[in-house]
Amino acid sequence: MTRTSFPRQDIRVLLLEGVSQSAVDAFHDAGYSLIDRRDQSLAGEALVEAIGGAHLVGIRSRTQLDAEVLAHARKLIAIGCFCIGTNQVDLEAAQLAGIPVFNAPYSNTRSVAELVIGQTIMLMRGIPRRNAECHRGGWSKNAAGSHEVRGKTLGLVGYGHIGTQVGLMAEALGMQVLFHDIETKLALGNARATASLDELLARSDVVSLHVPETAGTRNLLDAAQIARMRPDAHLVNASRGTVVDVDALAEALRSGHLGGAAVDVFPVEPKGQDEEFTSPLRGLDNVLLTPHVGGSTLEAQDNIGVEVAAKLIRYSDNGSTLSAVNFPEVALPGHDGSRRILHIHRNVPGVLSRANEVFSGRGINIDGQYLRTDAKVGYVVIDVSASEQQAAELRAALADIPGTIRTRVLY
Repeated sequence: MTRTSFPRQDIRVLLLEGVSQSAVDAFHDAGYSLIDRRDQSLAGEALVEAIGGAHLVGIRSRTQLDAEVLAHARKLIAIGCFCIGTNQVDLEAAQLAGIPVFNAPYSNTRSVAELVIGQTIMLMRGIPRRNAECHRGGWSKNAAGSHEVRGKTLGLVGYGHIGTQVGLMAEALGMQVLFHDIETKLALGNARATASLDELLARSDVVSLHVPETAGTRNLLDAAQIARMRPDAHLVNASRGTVVDVDALAEALRSGHLGGAAVDVFPVEPKGQDEEFTSPLRGLDNVLLTPHVGGSTLEAQDNIGVEVAAKLIRYSDNGSTLSAVNFPEVALPGHDGSRRILHIHRNVPGVLSRANEVFSGRGINIDGQYLRTDAKVGYVVIDVSASEQQAAELRAALADIPGTIRTRVLY
């Protein structure tokens, strides 16, 4: 399957399910043609029909781009996930179709960190229980189970972009910060690494989770690990729902071993607002439940819109795949004065030599060449001084090389 480039106004961008206006503005300012379906999360035949005419698509977490849907997206050249995760996209199917996928892994960092700090304060003050009692007409006006966060210990499991920000904000409140990460990390502020997860759990008044969803983090906090936490300690999970055994957590909260918890992510979440949320944590007075809104602030969504739109525009205009999650990463300079030809192929022996033969056989000099590969796909970008007609002929010849997935020409 091959495609040449088009004038920007002929490149159709499909935006779904609440992608920020900042992305709309970015595409509009760049001169792209928009299909604005942001009021919808499409599925089934409606999604297949809509994506069939799009060159770029922007989604959030509910739209599922599986292999079957992608097989119908004949014109699609790139996908933008206007969120943190990319689980809603079949990354391998997209890769093998020559479609890079971009996301915004850090744009909501501040929003998540602020929620974690706010929840930490609420838990230490016993607010969830007091709030529930007031709603039932109770009035427990006393200091029992209510503490300042100053001088208390916050344990961060995972010390990446969000974990470090939470740590710095917690220190500003007078908290002591411990962290545990599977990689060696430079401590910021006065934070200190612990020798093990067990040590962190045993020493922390509040434990906050900031790890990705992997096979190694599934049920990272199970019944045994929760039992290692201090009596009356609190747990905050704004990372991924599979990281905690929620049944074990519910039991620890009911038994009084833990003082409280704040949970923003769940192993199974409703697919939409009309579906009922179910969890063993429902109905517990000492729990704060939020519907996966850690990064859901207007500021974060605006930042995500700007970041992902910029990545899609840069790839469409320039060919750069820097920060693509499923694709060889190539950071490219401009190509003023040259035609830029993109060749995406299966990573098998001999493709690059055959591509170079296409140019040498026609006596065309290569101004610049950039190549990156991963286990399955190779991506070569070639700048040449050639006419539009010559570039079209070169693209056609490259498309005939066995193993080619997609070719494009950027004029």
